[in-house]
Order: sequence, then structure tokens, then C-alpha cells
Amino acid sequence: MEIGETVQILEKCQGVWFSPFFSQGIFPTSYVHLKKAIVTNRGQYETAVSQEDPIVTEVTSTLQEWALSWKQLYVKHKVDLFYKLRHVMNELFDLRRQMLSGHLTQDQFRDVKKHITVRLDWGNEHLGLDLVPRKDFEMVDAEQISVSDLYKMVGLCVVSHPQQGDSVRRGHGVEPCCIPVPHHLFINLKSFTYNTMGEDTDIFFSLYDLREGNHISEKFMVRLNKNGGPKNPEKVDRLCALFTDLSNKDMKRDLYIVSQVIRTGRMLLNDTKKGPPHVQYRRPYGCAVLAMSDVLQTISELKEEKDFVLKVYTCNNENEWYQIHENIIRKSSTKYTAPSTNYGLIISLQLLRGEMEQIRRENPMIFNRGVALTRKLGFPDVIMPGDIRNDLYLTLERGDFERGGKSVQKNIEVTVYVLFADGEILKDCISLGSGEPHISEHRSFVLYHNNSPRWSEVVKLPIPIDRFRGSHLRFEFRHCSTKDKGEKKLFGFAFTPLMREDGTTLSDESHELFVYKCDENATFSNHALYLGLPCCKEDFNGCPNIPSSLIFQRSTKETLWISTQLSSTKLTQNVDLLALLKWKAHPDRVMDILGRLRHVSGEEIVKFLQDILDTLFSILDDNTDKYGPLVFQSLVFIINLLRDSKYYHFCPVMDTYIQKHFAGALAYKELIRCLKWYMDRSAEVVRQNHIQEAMRALEYLLKFIIQSRILYSRATCGMEEEQFRASIQELFLSIRFVLSLDSRGSETLVFTQAALLNSFPAIFDELLQMFTVQEVAEFVRGTLGSMPSTVHIGQSMDVVKLQSIARTVDSRLFSFPESRRILLPVVLHHIHLHLRQQKELLICSGILSSIFSIIKTSSLDTPVQEEVEMMVESLLDVLLQTLLAIMTKSQSQEAVRGHRCPQCTAEITGEYVSCLLSLLRQMSDIHFNHLLDNFQSKEEVKEFLLKIFCVFRNLMKLSIFPRDWNVMRLLTSNTIVTTVQYLSPALHKNFTEADFEFKVWNSYFSLAVLYISQPSLQLENTTPAKRKNVLDKYGDMRVMMAYELFSMWQNLGENKIHFIPGMIGPFLGVTLVPQGEVRNIMIPIFHDMMDWEQRKNGNFKQVEAELIDKLDSLVSEGKGDENYRELFSLLTQLFGPYPSLLEKIEQETWRETGISFVTSVTRLMERLLDYRDCMKGDETENKKIGCTINKEEMYIRYIHKLCDMHLQADNYTEAAFTLLLYWELLHWEERPLREFLHYPAQSEWHRKEGLSRKVIHYFNKGKCWEYGVPLCRELAFQYETLYDYQSLSWIRKMEAAYYDSIMEQQRLEPEFFRVGFYGRKFPFFLRNKEFVCRGHDYERLEAFQQRMLGEFPQAIAMQHPNQPDEAILQCDAQYLQIYAVTPVPENVKILQMDRVPDRIKSFYRVNNVRRFRYDRPFHKGSKDRENEFKSLWIERTTLILTHPLPGISRWFEVEKRELVEVSPLENAIYVVENKNHELRTLISQYQHKQLHGNINLLSMCLNGVIDAAVNGGIARYQEAFFDTEYISSHPEDTEKITALKDLMQEQVYILGAGLAVHDKLVHPEMRPLHKKLIDQFQMMRSSLYVSDFFSSLYVSYIFSFLSQPSPSSSSLSSTHSAPSQMMNSAPNSIRGSPSLPEKYRHNREMLMLLPLHRERPSSTMYPNITENGQPTNFQRALFHQVIGPCKPCSDPNLSVAEKGTVVLSVLSLLPFSLTLSLLR
Repeated sequence: MEIGETVQILEKCQGVWFSPFFSQGIFPTSYVHLKKAIVTNRGQYETAVSQEDPIVTEVTSTLQEWALSWKQLYVKHKVDLFYKLRHVMNELFDLRRQMLSGHLTQDQFRDVKKHITVRLDWGNEHLGLDLVPRKDFEMVDAEQISVSDLYKMVGLCVVSHPQQGDSVRRGHGVEPCCIPVPHHLFINLKSFTYNTMGEDTDIFFSLYDLREGNHISEKFMVRLNKNGGPKNPEKVDRLCALFTDLSNKDMKRDLYIVSQVIRTGRMLLNDTKKGPPHVQYRRPYGCAVLAMSDVLQTISELKEEKDFVLKVYTCNNENEWYQIHENIIRKSSTKYTAPSTNYGLIISLQLLRGEMEQIRRENPMIFNRGVALTRKLGFPDVIMPGDIRNDLYLTLERGDFERGGKSVQKNIEVTVYVLFADGEILKDCISLGSGEPHISEHRSFVLYHNNSPRWSEVVKLPIPIDRFRGSHLRFEFRHCSTKDKGEKKLFGFAFTPLMREDGTTLSDESHELFVYKCDENATFSNHALYLGLPCCKEDFNGCPNIPSSLIFQRSTKETLWISTQLSSTKLTQNVDLLALLKWKAHPDRVMDILGRLRHVSGEEIVKFLQDILDTLFSILDDNTDKYGPLVFQSLVFIINLLRDSKYYHFCPVMDTYIQKHFAGALAYKELIRCLKWYMDRSAEVVRQNHIQEAMRALEYLLKFIIQSRILYSRATCGMEEEQFRASIQELFLSIRFVLSLDSRGSETLVFTQAALLNSFPAIFDELLQMFTVQEVAEFVRGTLGSMPSTVHIGQSMDVVKLQSIARTVDSRLFSFPESRRILLPVVLHHIHLHLRQQKELLICSGILSSIFSIIKTSSLDTPVQEEVEMMVESLLDVLLQTLLAIMTKSQSQEAVRGHRCPQCTAEITGEYVSCLLSLLRQMSDIHFNHLLDNFQSKEEVKEFLLKIFCVFRNLMKLSIFPRDWNVMRLLTSNTIVTTVQYLSPALHKNFTEADFEFKVWNSYFSLAVLYISQPSLQLENTTPAKRKNVLDKYGDMRVMMAYELFSMWQNLGENKIHFIPGMIGPFLGVTLVPQGEVRNIMIPIFHDMMDWEQRKNGNFKQVEAELIDKLDSLVSEGKGDENYRELFSLLTQLFGPYPSLLEKIEQETWRETGISFVTSVTRLMERLLDYRDCMKGDETENKKIGCTINKEEMYIRYIHKLCDMHLQADNYTEAAFTLLLYWELLHWEERPLREFLHYPAQSEWHRKEGLSRKVIHYFNKGKCWEYGVPLCRELAFQYETLYDYQSLSWIRKMEAAYYDSIMEQQRLEPEFFRVGFYGRKFPFFLRNKEFVCRGHDYERLEAFQQRMLGEFPQAIAMQHPNQPDEAILQCDAQYLQIYAVTPVPENVKILQMDRVPDRIKSFYRVNNVRRFRYDRPFHKGSKDRENEFKSLWIERTTLILTHPLPGISRWFEVEKRELVEVSPLENAIYVVENKNHELRTLISQYQHKQLHGNINLLSMCLNGVIDAAVNGGIARYQEAFFDTEYISSHPEDTEKITALKDLMQEQVYILGAGLAVHDKLVHPEMRPLHKKLIDQFQMMRSSLYVSDFFSSLYVSYIFSFLSQPSPSSSSLSSTHSAPSQMMNSAPNSIRGSPSLPEKYRHNREMLMLLPLHRERPSSTMYPNITENGQPTNFQRALFHQVIGPCKPCSDPNLSVAEKGTVVLSVLSLLPFSLTLSLLR
């Protein structure tokens, strides 16, 4: 058991549970936690379903699934996603814990669900898992909803995760009315930490719109005492406000929270002399702002308050106080002073959303704190009936006053009073801000020494409606003296009435008021004394003759500016509206008043909507005949006003009015009469604007009509019911009449019909209040049936008509089964017509989706068989036709233009697919039987089957649904297999035996093959949890379809032969599905195919050829699963154990050929999968293609694939050898060849010629000119035969150029590496095999080893050259064994020829090589501690490859190993011989000046040999092999000892020549090194066994060499050898040795482990001595011995003394100069 796994308890026995779930077993009771569950489907397949919340169950299963992927993220180095997912998983653990705790409220529980689903969907998306469709945050059951709804849900998850799980059915036309949800901003003042002034303060908060430059809210006021605490002790911790009714538009404004601080105290804060302490002035102090844009996102996401600190800035100049907040926002820092600390106002904010009642219910703690509700200055978005408001906002803007003879300017304070008509001051009618009680008078703040103060101070005047008329405002102006008495002297006043004489209120604008002079003695007891005076310029113009003897005289130079804004639901500033509301005062003007209603602004109408409607219906009741049409027009105007987007959210206000406040019981008669009259005139009137407006208002007109009839019926107990019904029927006759009119010639009539159709579906719900469902359905059916078909109307009307039908389907009426049976035929008729003509497909799909959704929902409760039958008959065929057209058009549009047309998008295809699947899922066997029985002929059945099979195939071939829409893919697959099961009998019944139809059967089999192979059904690639869910819900649908396919195959009988070999490939693809039961089902089909072809043709060549082609396509087209090795094992099982194909074949007469065929195919599959395996890596050019394919075209195709791989890797030589395989298949004949691959149709001769040129070109680029020369000769022969001298000239020149390149261009000798692949984790074609690889240019052992380890990152490098044991060969791991090897040339003859240049020999040493060897040193017997060379043996291993290198690959497998042991003496000979060869080559290159400039290489080489000889080196060989004891004990080694001596003496002379060259080239600064080399060389020479003759010869040589400069033409070698570093022949490297630990690399024993070097070439370092121009044989033999021939040779017939005598006698005959040249 795993943690989190579900088990079902069967019984408990002594503390041990027994579980049958998943698999049976027992376990301790403490291992599980019991949960309540329900057992469903009791019996063998019963399932236990937990009763916990589905979200909890989903979280549990999802976390288990994520855990596997989460670990893989770390393995794949996706660290960022790894840590993010871990964080989300921890959050899900916590949220799940909260849900299980049981302590959450319903709202909290819903929030937690929301957070969980957001995180689940995020994780699934980032992990590439399936999308989960949801409703109300829970997974939906695909069986409970229609496929159309499921498709929309999944699509909704893609666009944006839904926040609400409401209905996903798409609306059509106008959306239902909804009230916009307002926002509310909660502000809580926690402290004013900067209050060090020691005075009382008033703090005002408001919302300010910077873009508009005005405040949008009232002010929230907080009064603090001088200690900084609330002035009212009851308000401790209760200084909070709620700014209400902020709309979405308001939240998008450039809003700021503005806080102004006003202190109350002395005139100057720091000057105690200015005024007595008992006189208090309100004085500006500071201001703070907070941008809402900075905090809105933070407070929107949080469900709690968030604290913020507001710095309080002080104003530098009080003249700028009115705009200090703007200066702070715009950072005009010169106009304010920043605080010295960061402290200030500490507030907390929280954003709430919803209606006020909801806010009160959800946040009781806020309202328990006495929160101050702070309204907007204007109205909210919606004014509901019953919302009464009457607020006048007064702004003291500014004033201009005279100095009045004073030396300084005044300190002016304004006192505001609200007075009633009788002069009484209205109590508590002034509000400075919410949060503080209302006051009766307001004193403004004082600006110091300012005769033109600008206050911009807003106060609210909440005056009762009944006291508004006749009231006025009075403003008194006082100068606040700062002298000792501190008097406040009255010097003037101003006033303004609140209402004009016509009954309208003070307009919303700025007003300039006159200032009248007065003093402290003035009395205002008789207010009439000043009310008769003009208050402003408008009044003055109205009464110009004012006597000058009045008590109050106007100060002409003094003025007060104020502005007002009225927010009232009862008072208006519009004269026409006021006249309507008071129509009874002027009954004679009613006609004119109603006509002028259209001139009233929409804002005023919606504010007074209830009052206006009451007025209209009261006018209608007063005189129906006279005022009826005008009232109807006014009502239509108001209804259409509410349809405007600006006022659309007032529709709920109208609904509320109709339901609760409307009282016109008799209005329905006149409304019906007027409405019918308008409709009947639509055919006659040319200008139909008024008719169209009435049609648009149809919905609300019907609401008024129905509600009026209900009121009348209640009042009269149902009187005149029949007359009402008759009038409604007549109204519908008029509606049908309008819709039936031919509008093709009248655009005006089109608009009228469109307006009617748009409004028509909205009246159904109203009609249902008075009529039965069937009656309303009959009304609607008749109306929809009256519409003309799509053939006779324009496209615009098509859209309107379909939108009306769509809204009909979405209406409540359509949800009733009894009405649906009436409406469905007419709806389907119109849909059918449009689909037939391929018009308005998107709208049609939406209608069908809604229908299927409704039918599916109804089917859960009531039978829907009849409705499904209607839809099948009307829609199935046309749906199939539409889908085929869409898919075909989609593919053709993409192919031609690269993009899709608007109606061929994936969206519309998905819509129609979901509709088709919805219909098929609703169909039962009865529906399928009726469908098939209704076909009139077999031809119709054939056409239908071909259509539906084609659609099903396209569903699987085209990417209709994205990869992560697995729920839709599985549902589609289930629907398809179910439908196929219903249709298979019809196929068998109608089209077998004599009526066989190949096209239908072939379509069926193709569908079945595609179905079984589709990726979404390959459950082996999914997680265990997902696999279990699919199997529990649907079973393995591949097996279901496979059984269906097998059954139909058996029904074919003799017609099976028609599908051979065509279906072999597809059926083979089915066998590659990794499902055992599917493969077992398919076995007999292969046997049948082989058997039937054997019967027909006597063989099964077609089966074989098609099978091979299919296997090839699996590789070339990338088909099959990712784990191809697994697929191979599946196929071998297919042809392996019982019930295998071999098992069946053995019972047949064609047993032998059948077994041979199966074996051949199995081997081919193995090699093809080897190829696929090697193509998976990046370094594919390093992997061997180990397949031999016996079909020519496939063989040629893979030749070119391999060639392309080589070219991509710049392996030009290998590419040339690969193309040669195809070249060898062609002949120099004129046989025509068809077009193939990239070759055009041409003759075989021309194709071979083109191939020859290409191969020659590749050999040239690979610098293997020797391989290109024979091809040049072949082409030359062909051209010469054809007398094509121009081509012959060209090819001969190319051949000559290749010879030049051989002699002149330098080529790098590659290194060769032996690689062993050990362990079962390697691919099959590499496993436990060894190869030799040809390295890249400049690539050494370390670089090659790193490259191989990079290609196999899991492999372990073996650090020894020994053959691995069986444990390593069979282990589940990867071991790489890599070391360098030395090529053994095949063409030794060329290398032994004296006159062949070394450049040529170099090529043959490393090319066309099959044999490679490497040495391993060891001590046989006990190790000689005095001289280890005596016991140092070499184990020499020779590797023989399957093919020579280079070839078609850079590496080949080792075919054979040979092992020999080399004695210490033989090894010494080999080492010295190689060193001599290297020295000769290097000295020759310097003397030839091929290497010039830097002689470090020569210095190091000479120093290495001489120093080693002095300190041991070859001197150790003397000790080991030249002493008497060794010679006497090894008489058989006499010749070898002689050979070693000769080589050692030869090395001395070569070193001497090298020192001579070094002396000529050495830099003066390096002379000390040269001298040291000479000294050490003397010591070395003296230590060796060198004869007197050779000593004198050496002295003569050195003397002559140092005394005469050698001619430029002289050299030590006649060959043009490449530099030694390019030849890779440095003797002190460990090339050829396996990778050994560093500490062994400088060991003398390791120095003996030199690589097996190329055979030493014949050297012309010393020219042969001639007598009379001809060299003697004796001389040639002598000098070959002394100077160094191709290999160490010694004449066995001559003794050592004789050899010395001969050399001496020969040399004595030569002049000294000849000897010198000889030595050179």
C-alpha cells in the first residue's frame, strides 16, 4: 500500500483489516483512517466512493499525481518550476486542512474552494496535465451534461479560469438586465503621529479625481483633541468611514485619497502674541495624499484591512492652500514643505464589493464600530425606487474684499446659515463631513492677511424637502483681529435663495454673489429687509430700479463666489420636467407638456423615473382617448431611453416599479390598441421610426400590459378575460403580419422586422403569467413559422432571425417538455435550411448547443425519445455534411493561404463536433434502427456510412481538440466506438457477399485502425491514477474496437482478398499498440492474409513487401511510441509465443516459407529500431547503423539518409563511401530510371555519372584523393569510349590536381580509439560489443572520451584495459572502456619501397586498415629490481574489424581478437627502432625548412632522447641484454641482440646529425642548452658499445658538418614528411595505451609502453655509395644496416667484426666530401 491510497474494508479480524479493493490483502488497522463512503455497483466490480467533499478528493488524488512529476522536475533541472510547484503543493495541503477542519463559514468555504481550484488548474497547466472542466469549483461529470456544455466548459478553462461556476450556456442577443455591483472603500484612521501642535484638529478625508480636477465624494471628518485622541471619547477605535457606491468607472479614474488637516487655535501657531488665547480660529495646517493606483491591487486581493502611512505636508503660502493637494500630487515641491519624519496619518484600507445589504451582512464587525457612511457627491449608477435623497453641496470658492482703510489685509472668516422663509435658522442643516453631527452654522477657516481668500471648502446642506422652498443661505463676513481683544468684526454679508420663482432649484454651477455692507450693530431679525435685494447679477438685471435709501448698501468692489451641486430625487432644475410632474396645475397644457418630454435629459428622467411613470399613467387615466397615443409615445420614449447603454442598468428600476408601484389597472386596453395600430400601419407608412421604436419597446410594453391586466383581474375578479385573450391573439396576428411582409424592396421595413424579432423572445415570460405553456408555445410557433425562409431574405435578416430563434431556445418557455415538442420542429426547420446553405454557421451552432444542453438536462428526469427522434431525422445528415464541408474548407484554406477563413476556425469546428457528439450520445438503439430503416435504398445507406466514417476519421486525424483536452478526446472516442457498434450490423447486412462495397469496408477498417492507434487512448503512457480513472469509466476502448474490427473481418469471407496487401500496413500499425489483448486479437487477421494470398497466388510476396514498407515507414515518418525498444520486444512477442503467428503458421502447408518470412521481418524490425535508437541522440554520426535491408528501394533510401548524416557532421570521406554503395548497384547502361528521391528521371548511365562526380567531390573534401583517383580513371574511360573529349579533359585535369594535392597538401593522421560498450542499459546494437572509431582531426584520447561520455551521460568510464567480467556484461548499467589503438597497415609493400615519399606512405599507414593493436606491459615472473627491462614483457592485442576504416561509418565492430606476447628484448628493439624513425623524420623536416623559426620541438626531442640515455634510457638496454650472463643464457637471441646494437649505434649517428642541424638553427641565447646537449651526448656515446671505426667516423662527420654549411639542397631525408606533431608520432606520449591513472604516466615501465607505430619507412637519409656509378649489393646491405633501412636488418652471414671491416674498407675508398654528403 502507498500513502494516500484508497482501500475498501471487507472485514475486521483481531486488529487486522481485509481489503478487496485494487487487490486483496490484510494490513494492521492502525495503517488506515476510516472515512464515510458509499458502495456503488455492488458485486464483482463494486466501487467505494468517499462522502467527503469532491474538492478534497480531487486535491488528494492530484497531489499524488503531482508528486511523481515534481521529482522529475528536479531531475530535469527545471528548478524554478520545481520550487514554485512545491510552494503551491504546500498551499494546497493547508487549504485542504482548512476544509477538513469544519470551522469555515459558507463564504469562507467557497473562497477556499476558489483558491484550491485556481492552484489545481495552475499546476495542471504547468505540468502539461489535462484540463479539468468545473462547475461551482467542482469537477463536472461528463455523463450529466451535454457534450456541447462540456466543450464550452473546457474552452472556458482555457480562456480564463471561471471565478463563478454558473451556467455556461451562451446567451444570444441582449443580455438580461443586471445591476452593476458597486464598490465600497473602508477607511480607518488609526493615529495622527505628527500632531505636535498642541491644538484641536479637524481631519477631512475625501476622494479626489486628478484628471477631472474635482472631488467625487463627500468628506469624512475626524475631530481630534490637542493630545491627538478623538475629541469624543466614545469614538476611540471607531474613527472609520465607508465611501459607498463607487462604480467600475470610478475605480478606473485617477483617484487619490486626500486628507486635509485644519487646526483650531491661535492665528499663528508659533506666535503667542497674535490674539488672546481664548479666541479660537480655524486655520489650515497640512495635507496628505495617497494614490489609489498604488494600493488598489493590494487591497483588492486582501480580505482584511491593510495599513498605510500618509505624510502630512504643510503649505508654504496660504494663497496656495486651495490647491495644495494638487501640488503634492504633481510634486511641485516649492509650494509645500515636507515633514521632517516619515510619520503622519496612519490609516487602514479595505475594498468591499456588493450591495450595501450584502456588505452589512458579510461584515458585521465594520458596522458595529459605528462606521460613517460617506456618499458620492453625485448619484450612484442605479437609483432604485424608494431611494430618497435631497442633498445640496455648497462650495465656498473665493471672495474679493476691500482693505477698508487698514494698513494690512484682513483675516476673513465666513459664517454660513440656512434660513427658512420665516427667517428662522434651520437647525442641524449643515454637515462638514460624515462622522460628526450636523450643525446649525458653519465658520470657515481663516487665511492670514488675505483680502482675496480662496477656500474651496465644501459643506453639505441636508435640507428637508418640505423646508426647501422659501429657504435661503446667508453668508456673514468678519475680520478676525489679532490684537489683544481678538475681536471678530462683522463688515458685510451675502445671500442667495435655494429655489427660483419657477420652482426650479439653484442650478449646478458657480454663482457670483453681491456683498452688502453692514457692521456689528446690524440686525438680521427682519430678513425681508435684504431678501428683496438682488443677490447676484441675474437678480440685478431683473430689478434695476432699487432705491438707494435702503439699510444695506452693496459694496460694488466686493464679491463672493460659491458653487452648488444638487443630489435630489425630488427636486429638479429642469422646467419641462417640473411642468410634467405638476401637470394638474396646467391641464390645458398637457399635450404640449407630453410633447416636450423628449427634450428632458436622460439623467433627469432616470432620477425621477417613478414619479414620471406615475404621472404618465395618471394622465392616461384622466382621458384615455385624448391622451392615449401621446402617453404611449412618451412611454415608448422612456423605455427606449433605458435601452441605451448609458442607462441600461436602470432597467431593474423599471422592473421594480412595474412589480411594486405600478397601479394602472385599465392601461392595458389602450396599450394593446396603440401597439396593434402601430403594427398594422407598418405596411403603409414610409417613415417607420416611431413604429420601430414601439417594436423595440415591446418587452416592457407587454410587461405593463400583463401587469395592468393582473391588477384589473384582481380588482374585478377576472372580468373580461375572453376579451383580453382575444385582443392578445389579434396582437399576435399583427405580429405575424409584420414578419410575413416581403422586405426585400424596403430597407425601412427590414429595420422594423428586425426590431420586432429582437424584442419578441423577451415577452414569453410575461405571457406565461396569463396563458398556459402550450398556448404560449402555439403563439410562438405561429410567429416563427410566419417568417420567410432564408432563401427569400437578406443576410442581415438571417442573422436577426437566428438570434431571435436562439433567444427563444434560451428562454424559459423552451425548457418545458410540452412546449418544446411544439417549438422544436419549426426551430429545426430553420436550422436545417441554414445548414443546407452553409449560412450563419456560428449562430446555428450556438442554437444547437443550447438545444442539446436542454434535452440532456431534461433526459435526467423525463423521457426525450420523441425529441431526439425529431433531431435525428432533421439534423444528423446535414450535421455530417456541414462538418465535412468545414473540415475540407479548413484544410484547403490552410494549404492555399496559410490561414483559415472566419467560418473555418477550430472554434466553429469544435462547436459542430460537440453538437454531433451530443446528438449521437442521446441516440439509443431504437433511434439507430429507425434511422437505418428510413433509408430508401442501399445507396443511401452507403452514402450515410461513408459520411459518418469520414467525419470520424477526420476527428482523429485533425487536431480538433488540444492535447490537454483529454476529457473531450475520451468522450469523443467513447461516442465513436458506441456508434460504430450500432452501425456495424448495417454494414454487414447490406454490403457483404454479392453486394460487397470495397469503399465502405475500406473506410470502416481505416477508421478502426486510426481509432485504436490514436494517442489519447494509449493508457500505457499515462499515470497510474489517470489510467485507473479511464478504465473505470470507459474500459479499454482500444480492445472494444479491436473486437469489433476482428468480428467484421471474419464477416468478410472471400472478400478478404480485396484488402491484401492494402490493409497489411494499417493492421501492422495496430499491432504496435502496446496492449497485449489487441495484439492477440490481430494475430488471426495476419494469418488470414497470408493464407488467402497463398491460396490465390501460391505465395505471399505482397504481404511480405507491404509489411517491409510499413516497418520502414515507422522509422522514416516517426510513427510508433517513444520507447521503440519496447515496441520491438512487443513485435517479437507478436511473432513469438502462443498464440503467436509462428504457432499458426506451423500448422499450414506453407510452414517453411512462413517461418522464414516471420524471422526475416523480425530481424528487419530489430535493425530499423536500432536505427531509430541511434537517431535519438545529438551525436548520431558517431553511432553505427547495423542493419542490412533486403529491399532495394529501402536500401537506397537509407544509403542517402546515412550520407546526409555524414554530410551534416562534415564526414565527407564516409559520405563518399556510403554513396559508393548505390554507385555499385548501377551500371553503365542506357536503361531509363524513374524519378526517385532527389534524382530526376534519367538514364542509368547519367545517374551513375552524376554519382561518380559527387563521390569524387566528397573524397576531395575529405582529402582522400587516393580513393578519388580510380573513380577519375573510371569516368575517363567512359568519356574516352564515348569520345566526349571535353569531359575527358576535365576529368584528367581533376586527376592531375589530385596528384598535386597528394604531394603538396598536408594531411592530418587521425587517431584511432577502441570503445567497448558493456552493460544491459546500452541499445541492443551496442550492448556488450567493442568497436574501433576513427577520431576527428586534432582529437586526442581525452577529448574523445569526453565526447563519448557526453553522448552517454549515464555511462561509467572503466579505468583499466582488461576484458570485463560477466557481472559487468549482465548488469543494468552502462560501462564505457576507451583507449587508443595503433593501425596495422595492410599494404606493407608500399611502405617498404625506398623511393616512395613519406607523404604517400603516411596515407597508407592510416587508411584501408582493418587491423589495430595495442600493448599492455607486464612482468613475467619476478620483477628484476635492478633493471626492470629484463622482465618487462608486452601483451600485444590485435583487433580485426568487420570492415576497413575509413568506410561507410567512422567506426566498425571488432570481429576478431589476436593475442601475442612480446619478449623484453623484442620490445627494446621495437622502441629504439620507432625512436630512430621519429628522429630521422624530425631532423629532415628542419633541414628541409618545412619547420622553421621556432626549433623548440627539435630541442625537446633531442634533449628527451639524450637525457634519457645519460640517465638510463638505452644504456639500461645494454645492462639488460649485452652482458655475458644474458647472452650465454639466451643463445637463441644472438641475432636480436645484434640488431639492438645496430639500432642503438644508428641512434647515436642520427643524434649527431640532429645536433649539427640544431647548431645551425639555434638562437644565440639558447647556446648554453646546445652546449649541454653536446656534453651529454659525449657522455651517452662514451657509455655505449661503439667501435673505434664508428667513433672515428662520428668525429669526422661532426667536424665536417660543423666546418661547412650544408647546401640548401642537402637533407637528411628525401621525403616531404609532415611535421611530427601532425603525424602524431611523439615517442613519449602514451598513445596506444589505455586510460591509466596519472601517477603511472611517468613511470619508466610506462615509457616502454609506446604505441605500435607505423612501420618505419624506407629512408633515403643516406644515399647509397657507388663504385663506377653503381652501388654494390654489399654496400647497399652495409648502409642499410648502419643508416637505417625500412626495418632493422642484419646479414646473418657476416660477423660483427666482418661488418666493421667492410664498412671501414668502403669508407676508406671515399673522399671526405663524399662521406659528408653520404652522412647528410
